[in-house]
Amino acid sequence: MSATGDAENTPEDTTSRNARSAPSGGSGQGPGDVEVPVLGPVGMARWAWTQLTKMNTALFLLLLLAVAAVPGSIFPQRIQDPARVSDYIDNNPTLGPWLDRLQLFDVFSSAWFSAIYILLFVSLVGCVLPRAGKHWRAWRAEPPRTPRRLERLPEHRSLTLGGCDSAAAPAPDEVVAEAARLLKRRGYRVAVRETGTAAPSVAAERGMWKEVGNVVFHLALLGVLISVAVGSLFGYKGQKILVEDESFVNTLIGYDSFTPGTNYNPDWLPPFSLRLDDFSSEFYRDTTNPRNYGAPIDFTAEVTIEDAPGAAPRQETLKVNAPVNVDGVKSYLVGNGYAPVIRVTDGNGEVAFEGPVVTIPVDGVYTSNLTLKVPDARPDQLGFTGLLLPTAVTGPDGMPRSGDPGLANPRLILSSYYGDLGLDTGKPQNVYVLDVAPLTELNSMMSDNG
Repeated sequence: MSATGDAENTPEDTTSRNARSAPSGGSGQGPGDVEVPVLGPVGMARWAWTQLTKMNTALFLLLLLAVAAVPGSIFPQRIQDPARVSDYIDNNPTLGPWLDRLQLFDVFSSAWFSAIYILLFVSLVGCVLPRAGKHWRAWRAEPPRTPRRLERLPEHRSLTLGGCDSAAAPAPDEVVAEAARLLKRRGYRVAVRETGTAAPSVAAERGMWKEVGNVVFHLALLGVLISVAVGSLFGYKGQKILVEDESFVNTLIGYDSFTPGTNYNPDWLPPFSLRLDDFSSEFYRDTTNPRNYGAPIDFTAEVTIEDAPGAAPRQETLKVNAPVNVDGVKSYLVGNGYAPVIRVTDGNGEVAFEGPVVTIPVDGVYTSNLTLKVPDARPDQLGFTGLLLPTAVTGPDGMPRSGDPGLANPRLILSSYYGDLGLDTGKPQNVYVLDVAPLTELNSMMSDNG
């Protein structure tokens, strides 16, 4: 009888050995490999939600939103100045249409900017609200119960009171009361619990305010996002330049520029009117400090407001950072300048224009750009461009310049042109820019007849 032979392996034995010998994380397809469960749509959605609601994701989206807003300050925006957008596309026939397809002229209403904004909002909601609720519950709950066996904690300490030098040990209640009082005085939240023995338990904790500040900050950030979203949907911004004794009626056509929210209805505009009665400016005039001489100190606008047609007028004072509120609409003083009164007589001897012309200050001494278009002049339309110098002086180079923002020696330096101003083409123009290319020069400082 032979003691040797071939052993016959059953399929169960083979499978068992293969399973034990298969390396962890291997990619083999043998019968002993461990199959990783498939997430499926629900599992994938849970994983995506977990990733989206992480604080790291929210911070990344916040940074991405700031970067996405940069093109809005580089390229002209259609909602603010459609004429500049049209000029940009015309002047850049290759690049302009591609930028328009990428919505870089409508950055803040583009699909990609809105997607980042919505993702950031959802990320903050999913991260902050559960975190705030959890901290609120922890705040209202008592400190955790003291373990029965403190020696099992990695950090613990024991102290024996009494028993030395015939000193009597204090009563357990006295020790507990004194410990609780001392901990409260040091800013701990204290909970005293009965343990069923002669020695009650004292539990204390602190550090809750640190998390409170963190939660409040993120809730405030969430509030800012909500406010900006509501304002961009249902608010509006508008600008109007007024000269003294001029009125403004709060209607759509009354604004020089109007930027409505996505869902704003112009019918919601309150029907008030505002009249600029007087404007005064104050500049630094202390000669002992020449570095600050002429620096602006204060600007004040005296206005008359009618809250509705037929309402009694009321006087208000408008200052920088001190707006006037009319039916929820805040009117701010955001800029100022000079508007010289100019009379233009055309080639036929007729007065083609007479009135104030708004100028745009370009420096601290109110050197101001002036542009005037006179389409009613005959026999040709007239255009003027130049500078207003409130206090004209002669510079070291022999050229005139302004030496002070006050009207001590005002002077106009203009170049004049005639020809077709292009106002009848239907294409919008910037009132502060004169295209002199199609015009013929009449006079200027650089010409012999200047």
